[in-house]
Amino acid sequence: MDTGSILKQTQRLRVSDGVMTPILSNTESANRVLVLVWSQLGDFDNLEYAWWLQRESAKLQEKGIVVRAIGIGDRNSGKKFGEYTGFPTECLFVDPQAEIHQKLELYPGLRVKLPFFSKKQNAWFNFLLMCAGIGSPGTLKEVFRGYKGDRNSPQLIADEEVVKATPLTPIKGSFFNLAGGKDFQRPFELATLRLRNMTEVLGNWNTYVPDASYITQRGATFLFDNQGKLLYEHRDKGILGFAENTSNPLAFLDN
Repeated sequence: MDTGSILKQTQRLRVSDGVMTPILSNTESANRVLVLVWSQLGDFDNLEYAWWLQRESAKLQEKGIVVRAIGIGDRNSGKKFGEYTGFPTECLFVDPQAEIHQKLELYPGLRVKLPFFSKKQNAWFNFLLMCAGIGSPGTLKEVFRGYKGDRNSPQLIADEEVVKATPLTPIKGSFFNLAGGKDFQRPFELATLRLRNMTEVLGNWNTYVPDASYITQRGATFLFDNQGKLLYEHRDKGILGFAENTSNPLAFLDN
């Protein structure tokens, strides 16, 4: 069965009202449909992805692109995710046991099994290895990009915007100009946003991640036209690998 058929037949719990419904319902009039199969909702990848969607919301509306997302977690995870990121919960569905990920044959992450560890302990062990770049290509490079900056990426924090990322004191966007200028992703700019996300998730860990058994599972991005034809796909290969073009994750929408 192809990707489109699997998604058309998939029903999951919608976060906004708790109703089990087809994830592609009410997308018939869209020019294109962007389907995001996200990993654990507490995964930093998804918080970052949602940030980019908010940033490019005008472009999505202009192009008539409807977004649907499915993340690993429960309804409380989804509510918290929507509250923090601003992602509309009527477009967000939850899959507690990553069943859709398995049907789509997405990368489950590293699967080293230590006999004296439980399922969750093994998941944590593998996750930590992936954070170190083992079984997770590109992760360390992407981490370093957050610190060193990226001249191919736009400026992420407006000069007058104030970012609160505990334990740092509030930082004004113009502060990053001291690290090399403006109108591009300055050194430490992305790392600061990621620190803010980390503070949010760790402070609400049990809500975002009700079952840590699936923390290694990776996600994917699928774009369909109004006839259901698959126009674009990206299958995540590792942590922080949610985009083919990390400098501009939604660049594929311009093709």
